[in-house]
Amino acid sequence: MRFTAMDVDKPNFKRLDSVLHLEEPLDRVPFYDLFADPEVIEAITGGELRLKYVNIYDVVRSILKGDTRYIQVLEHDIDLQIRFYTSLGYDYIVLSIPSPFPRTNIILAEDVAALKRPKRVWQDEYRGVVENRDDFEKYPWPDLSEVQDVYMFLYKIMARHIPEDVMIIPLTPGGVLENVMWLMGFVPFSKALRRDRKLVEDMFKQVGKVLLFLCKISAELDKVGAMSMGDDMGFKSGPFISPEILRTLVFPWHRECVASVHRYGKPFILHSCGNLKIVMEDLISYVGIDAKHSFEDASYPVVEYKDVYGDRIAILGGVDMDKLSRAPLDEFIEYVKEVIRRCAPGGGYALGCGNSVANYIKLENYLAMIKIGKKYGRYPIKE
Repeated sequence: MRFTAMDVDKPNFKRLDSVLHLEEPLDRVPFYDLFADPEVIEAITGGELRLKYVNIYDVVRSILKGDTRYIQVLEHDIDLQIRFYTSLGYDYIVLSIPSPFPRTNIILAEDVAALKRPKRVWQDEYRGVVENRDDFEKYPWPDLSEVQDVYMFLYKIMARHIPEDVMIIPLTPGGVLENVMWLMGFVPFSKALRRDRKLVEDMFKQVGKVLLFLCKISAELDKVGAMSMGDDMGFKSGPFISPEILRTLVFPWHRECVASVHRYGKPFILHSCGNLKIVMEDLISYVGIDAKHSFEDASYPVVEYKDVYGDRIAILGGVDMDKLSRAPLDEFIEYVKEVIRRCAPGGGYALGCGNSVANYIKLENYLAMIKIGKKYGRYPIKE
């Protein structure tokens, strides 16, 4: 399914930047999504991402060591991603930074999405690659110089290909809490919080310094317009762990990451799934985030967050994933109009999916959201 570029406004990062600074764009509500699954990119552009199921960190590392086989393929894939975002009217391109944290504690299952991939990957909650001190000492912690080389190689390719008024928003390879829980496994992590607190603290230091480093080197780059971090911290009823532990082990690293980006005058976007109402004040006042992404109508709806926090931080996305996936088109269209009507007036809001452009959503609904945003998201918004 290809997207016909009718009445597509020319992408310009000033549109999204105004929202990130709580201002009203001059023309229409911008779009924001954390990332798009490769299957969606292929379906909409009609192209093929040839490295979509390959470890990009390892690919670039091999290129830097002299293996030139993948250079043209990598450039092709990046160009296709740029075409996807710009053809739909996004004002930025996502640079998904590949993870330097190898792990094997994953579970493979059948993918039942319409745009299915060979296997769907799930986190193994019961085992980790770092469960004890011995594992910690043996783990191949990333070398920061190599992390920088891999990242800069990808950045330079993307920066060469993007249109003049489009900017890059790098996305960290997971978040501070996420990476610690992924590496340890949620159950071993939870046990270690009681049995070996020093191990957990050291895990946060190892992960935190890498993500902080990536934020620092990203913020100083000319073509980077903002920085984003995905760090899922909860579920429908609240955070995964107590607010006290978040405040002690997670938020100080978030705060440093935000400060490193702010030093260059650029906004910091936090994507975090879960009902985080109990710690929103911490995220705004202490951490200092500029924008929040990831919302779900069942427990933390975007319209509610816009009403409560919209005068302090930008609110991004929020079109419910369940409705994107299952709602009849006519109902979905009216729903998106209502989200725009409730969230867009006054600025500080960008339209997009509640989580990401996932391969299980209806393309018909997703493309309708884009078209509705262009038609009904023009300022002044009709209430």
